Amino acid sequence: MGVVWRAGDRYPGGDAAQGIETRHAFSFGGHYDPENVSFGLLLACNEEYLAPNAGFPQHPHRDVEIVTWVIEGELRHEDDAGHRALVREGEIQRLSAGTGVLHSERNASPDRPLRFLQMWLHPAEFGAPPAYEITRGQDVSPLRQPGALLGVRAGTARLPEAPFVYVHVVRGQLRLDGETLGPGDSARISDAAGLTAYCDGPAEYLVWAMHGVPRYG
Repeated sequence: MGVVWRAGDRYPGGDAAQGIETRHAFSFGGHYDPENVSFGLLLACNEEYLAPNAGFPQHPHRDVEIVTWVIEGELRHEDDAGHRALVREGEIQRLSAGTGVLHSERNASPDRPLRFLQMWLHPAEFGAPPAYEITRGQDVSPLRQPGALLGVRAGTARLPEAPFVYVHVVRGQLRLDGETLGPGDSARISDAAGLTAYCDGPAEYLVWAMHGVPRYG
């Protein structure tokens, strides 16, 4: 089928003293593994847990597509382009950093934790103006990366056929080609064809179908 990455194998990160807990699926920050820097167009897949009122102060991004799926709670986003938004459970935030953006991300609640999944993808073009959008739906593309499509699934479903397919379990369990995946587990599948994800109970999982790999220059 491909490679299964368990939740417990993710690289730990964040800042416990500031109420931030992070689990990285790929090399990120101080965690570097030359054999695990990307998969297809996907550069990062970070599980983030923020305590009430905790968050990331203003910081920069450039030439990266950032897709954020809120699993539980409300995420407050602010950036230097004037966007002020609350991203709620089940909503998807899409940010094309382009020529550069400064933004902050915080748990909007004073008494509830926030859990979200943030994914970074290689852009289709460099140097474009930043762009921002919040959306809902079962199938979503990054703002400026037509080679990737994110599917949100809540039951048994056939996986797309694509050169690179990435599956991440959010809730519940699914069975995929003889493997059982639980929350936080993921599968990386090359040249996916004829695979079905089976759910025996309530479940939610995200599926990236990607055509292409990062190109530089």
